[in-house]
Amino acid sequence: MSVSARHQLFSYGTLRFREVQLARFGRLLEGTPDALPGYRMTYIQITDPEVIAASGTDRHPLVVASPGEDDAVDGTVFSITDEELASADDYEVDDYARIQVVLRSGTTAWAYLAAQS
Repeated sequence: MSVSARHQLFSYGTLRFREVQLARFGRLLEGTPDALPGYRMTYIQITDPEVIAASGTDRHPLVVASPGEDDAVDGTVFSITDEELASADDYEVDDYARIQVVLRSGTTAWAYLAAQS
């Protein structure tokens, strides 16, 4: 029996939605509040019909680096499996890139940030 690795995933947006978690992971995730310092939130319009159907909206938050030293984005850290991380990768559109970040708590986690153009 193989054991799947655990990953820490920081979410500030639709991956925190009940409907998205059930559609993507087949379960509700338990998480811990945390924050990503040095970033701020903006919004983009999503055109992928599958993502819109899962989230219920075409307006999704997007995190970008901020010059403001006091800026931080609040969110939730979830512990997920390899398979769930792959499913999250599949869910996120090309405007996002999965990057390792260090959260306010000192936790190292994956987060979907603005993809470089």
